[in-house]
Amino acid sequence: MTDGGSRGYGAAMARAPHELVATVLVAPRALPELEVALMARDLWVWPLATAPTCEDGPRLATQTVRRMVTARRGAWDLAWDWVPVWVSFGRSWREGEEPLPWSAHAALWDALEGFAEHVRYRKWLGGVAPLPVPQGGDVAAERRRAS
Repeated sequence: MTDGGSRGYGAAMARAPHELVATVLVAPRALPELEVALMARDLWVWPLATAPTCEDGPRLATQTVRRMVTARRGAWDLAWDWVPVWVSFGRSWREGEEPLPWSAHAALWDALEGFAEHVRYRKWLGGVAPLPVPQGGDVAAERRRAS
């Protein structure tokens, strides 16, 4: 009897490429200011409704708001009409295939604390399909090309 290869847990499973992001609900009027503040730290804001890696962004955005707000059982009811965004980490935070350094996590949470009245989030990162991180000065042009 021959062994057809490794049969252990996850032996044939290859993880799809992904990157870590924070999912954040943002008050619409605070979104432009938050985006600029995060860009200065090489952190990138991607509204779910228009994220280039979402097949059905508007639907995902609606589902995300519903899931996040209802999970807090009334504590976040003011955020029903807020914008769900992913915050990704720019190239300066990445070290090849290494995990994100804790300093990247700390920079993100510190930046979001500065907008505490206008954001709601869990201190948790989730994996999504890789987002096209802008390079150089024209972020708007980079995003148009990516979508």
